[in-house]
Amino acid sequence: MAGHTENEVVVDAPMDVVWERTNDVERWPELFSEYASAEVLERDGNRVLFRLTMHPDPDGKVWSWVSERVADPVARTVTARRVETGPFEHMDIRWTYEQVDGGVRMRWVQDFAMKPGAPLDDDAMARRINENTPVQMALIKRKVEEVACTAP
Repeated sequence: MAGHTENEVVVDAPMDVVWERTNDVERWPELFSEYASAEVLERDGNRVLFRLTMHPDPDGKVWSWVSERVADPVARTVTARRVETGPFEHMDIRWTYEQVDGGVRMRWVQDFAMKPGAPLDDDAMARRINENTPVQMALIKRKVEEVACTAP
């Protein structure tokens, strides 16, 4: 059995602003409250390989991993996967952006499986993702909308 989550938010901002801000990996610590740093390791066209490091968890553990994102600016989609999987057997994420009434619908679909012996099983990780993702999406929405309001 594998884990699967789907979350979305509508950002009241132009598509180009939403796309550019949410795909600017180096600036993710400004958008996401959970990331302490984002270091780009390699770029090749629309592909980026990067290391994300989280703020310490309640036990003081700092989680870090390498991921890869491939953006399709024409289709307004991004496919991402963890290269260093850590407690996951795999973690695949698909971001989609769609122009809708009221702005841009940004949707994240995550498919994953936890390794045997990981601190959480698939169901518990899905619950954690479904609790945290709306918090992060609301933060991203607010920050991107603020940028859009101040853009010339």
